[in-house]
Amino acid sequence: MEQRPLGVTGLTVGRLALGTMGWGRATDIDDAESQVRLLVDAGGNLVDTADSYGDGMSETMLGKVLADPGLRSAVIVASKAGRVRGGLRRANTSRASLIAAIDASLARLGVDHVDLWQVDVWDTGTPLAETLDAISTVVRSGRARYAGVCDFTGWQLGTASALAQGPPHHLPISVTQVEYSLVQRGIEREVVPCATFHGIGILAAAPLGRGVLTGKYRHGTPPDSRGASESLGGSVRQYLDIPHRRIVDGVAMAAEGLGVSPTEVALAWVRDRDGVVAPVVGARTHHQWRTALASEGLTLPAAIRSVLDEVSAPVLGYPNEVFD
Repeated sequence: MEQRPLGVTGLTVGRLALGTMGWGRATDIDDAESQVRLLVDAGGNLVDTADSYGDGMSETMLGKVLADPGLRSAVIVASKAGRVRGGLRRANTSRASLIAAIDASLARLGVDHVDLWQVDVWDTGTPLAETLDAISTVVRSGRARYAGVCDFTGWQLGTASALAQGPPHHLPISVTQVEYSLVQRGIEREVVPCATFHGIGILAAAPLGRGVLTGKYRHGTPPDSRGASESLGGSVRQYLDIPHRRIVDGVAMAAEGLGVSPTEVALAWVRDRDGVVAPVVGARTHHQWRTALASEGLTLPAAIRSVLDEVSAPVLGYPNEVFD
């Protein structure tokens, strides 16, 4: 797998990352280990988790997988903190909360540091200076090697980056992780130019449009899919209207013409967009992850890329539940 620098750091990562949001709920430990081994065998290395995924179960499962010294040495671990489940606050990036969170994450993961630690949300209830001080403390202590953020708007990302790089922190923001796909190109308005200016790499979350770009919803909603879930269905349905269906049809036609899967086309498109370090794919099964990895062998012809750019141009808006 081709390697790319993580922003303007000396760390390089594979250009396709394994996401673990469903681990502990939709993915069991055997499938989890199989996915990590497939990633490493393919020459990849980046595995992305968070303390909020499965209320910590994702990190716990990843820790069990990484108990194998061979896998631990081959894997770059990225985790996140800041989102709050339950209670009055949806976000808490205070110094007390973040430092407690990293210690809890390291205990679940069974490691002494994570390679990339990301603040998972913009917190209006905490001064940004306090959040940056906490991140700096964690990095300087060696509990994290690099720092990133998730779901920041352009102005939030630019402000955080500028303040973090200056005194007293002198800490670059290495990456920003945000939703980006053919059905969600909103970050191209402000986030991509901001990230490019500051030398921040982009990790593309939900690069398959929450499963829509695989084509699984073209003829209905499969009963075992996210779209059929009472709690998660709403996040899929916003991408099932006519403008988004046209994009999915375009991906399907391109895939048929190239003799590959729609998944490979969708991932190759976002992987090679300006500023993107890697799409982060949260595969539920071994088979889904193997299909995603096949995208490494695909480079979209310029003509097909141009058509996909054109058909997806009308969706240059923001996802409903991001940046709220």
